[in-house]
Amino acid sequence: MFDLDRWQEIMSALKKNKLRTFFTAFGVFWGVFMLVIMLGSGNGLRNGVTGDFGDFATNSVFMWTRPTSIPYKGLPRSRNYNFKNDDVEALRREIPEIEYLAPRTEGGGSQSGNNVIRGTKSGAFSVMGDYPEWNLIDPVVITTGRFLNHADIKEKRKVAVIGNKVYEVLFKQGEQAIGQYLQIQGIYFQVVGVFKPKNSGINFGGDKEQSIFIPLTTFQRVYNWGDVIGWFAFTSKPGTPASEVEEKAASLLKRRHSVSPDDPQAIGSFNMEKEYNKMKGLFQGINGLIWIVGIGTLMAGVIGISNIMLVIVKERTKEIGIQRAIGAKPWNIISQIITESVFLTTFAGYVGLVIGVGILEGVNYILASSGSESDMFKNPSIDFNMALTALVILVISGAVAGLIPARKAVSIKPIDALRYE
Repeated sequence: MFDLDRWQEIMSALKKNKLRTFFTAFGVFWGVFMLVIMLGSGNGLRNGVTGDFGDFATNSVFMWTRPTSIPYKGLPRSRNYNFKNDDVEALRREIPEIEYLAPRTEGGGSQSGNNVIRGTKSGAFSVMGDYPEWNLIDPVVITTGRFLNHADIKEKRKVAVIGNKVYEVLFKQGEQAIGQYLQIQGIYFQVVGVFKPKNSGINFGGDKEQSIFIPLTTFQRVYNWGDVIGWFAFTSKPGTPASEVEEKAASLLKRRHSVSPDDPQAIGSFNMEKEYNKMKGLFQGINGLIWIVGIGTLMAGVIGISNIMLVIVKERTKEIGIQRAIGAKPWNIISQIITESVFLTTFAGYVGLVIGVGILEGVNYILASSGSESDMFKNPSIDFNMALTALVILVISGAVAGLIPARKAVSIKPIDALRYE
């Protein structure tokens, strides 16, 4: 393997026809280069899409009421009903597979006019009645102050956590918001926190940057909602599919509100885990297609090398005959040809790998430095394991490409090789 004379012989053979060597190596180079670029682009697309989730709980389910579609227990169809505070404890008690449970109500928004006032400034914002658990399902970054806590819920405190866009509209730049009061739909609330979203691609109840969180119990009391809850968000415990919890919760809530268990419309739900798994499956399919196309292109280059090595063996038939005549063993001939093939394949593939990674890093740097990084395309790159896999494929392919010409070389009888013209 490290015989200097052998390597000199290999380099001499490759230099004899430089143009042929270049085009032979180019096929492998192009295959690896395209594989790296496609894998990096696929990762960039996946990073962009999954980046929108941030730390959002992907094992979450959201559930709300809808008019019934089946008469039940003397109650008519098209009946409207609401979730109630008692449902919170029932869900916690009867479905232990639920990890986090966050009931929610909402009001206001851009369609309701300017519902929030501070001094001479006002704006139209979404007002959410929440539990602290909401921040475990759809986390936000608290820039100043704090999020809601259970003391706020228990004592029905008039406190508010505001989004960064709410702060920009109602406060001057650098002004302290904590401790200040806002008039929300005619009721004064004290600001205890300012937040900015961790993700921008998922919004339940409106733009999070223009949202205000207040304790759900306070929302119900001051805005005369009684014990009505708008909808539930909950997550399943690790190891439990969200769909299993979804089915149990729907069954329990139907039973508690005298809804037919066969009514498919009375409860609406959105299973984030199901949608997330669909997206993961899509990207796994894209990744698999990329590998198929990339390896197919690479194999075309490897086949080209194998064909060229057959030509080289034919050109060196007499030389091989002389080596055999003076005592060279068949393995010496085979190893020399395979080494030549592996060297050419690995070198060309390595160059393709380096240039491909370099281009991906360059694109990544340009996107990051220019600030033009899209929500749909972020950090195009390949990881070390993928690069290592590509190199292993190259070495194996090079060995296979050289094996057929090598076997042909040693199959020729020395006497016939010496007579070959």
